[in-house]
Amino acid sequence: MADTLRIAIAQLNTTVGDLDGNVARALEMVEQAEAADADLVLLPEMTITGYPPEDLVLKPGFVADARAALEKFAAGTGRTAAVVGFADGGDDAVWNAVAVCAGGKIHGTYHKRHLPNYDVFDEIRHFRPGDEPFELFEIAGVPVGVTICEDSWIPDGPVSQLARGGARVVVNVNGSPFRAGKQEVRERVIAHRVGESGVPVVYANLVGAQDELVFDGGSFVV
Repeated sequence: MADTLRIAIAQLNTTVGDLDGNVARALEMVEQAEAADADLVLLPEMTITGYPPEDLVLKPGFVADARAALEKFAAGTGRTAAVVGFADGGDDAVWNAVAVCAGGKIHGTYHKRHLPNYDVFDEIRHFRPGDEPFELFEIAGVPVGVTICEDSWIPDGPVSQLARGGARVVVNVNGSPFRAGKQEVRERVIAHRVGESGVPVVYANLVGAQDELVFDGGSFVV
């Protein structure tokens, strides 16, 4: 089993609804990660669609186009695995999801289990919570668990469950907006998850802005 897993974090500025542009930006990040000899690159929450996509995901045609855009992204991947956010689903349900892509293929997906519905978030309106069994992805010989944003804020939640299932590292992709003091809160919450689970957590966040929200990056590893 490998002792080293090289992870790149892509703090990406996406545009809501610009599927082609977001795929192009994401593939540029993958290319840079491969050039840096990374085994894995993390892209932010809902990279393909932009975040937050809001009522766009209530349009089945947009969700279908997002899936096609994801397949285009996956086709552009090579040795470096990529965790990338997108909207998954169809007419009956849509999930806030990530896909794990490498070698031109989609190797699996994960659906966000805990949907924030407070402050600036209204995800219960737009998404169904994920409830599929947890899955690990072996990358460079290391079992990796994948989570999305709010999943890492839940005590004894997905991070700990993935660790008990054999994950040696958990990655968490985010669309966490700025407010004064927020970075200290993020780091404290993730430190609690690491203390509970006993495995490192890699936190990747979005940058840029959408409407009244500003995303400040601040990605880190605990």
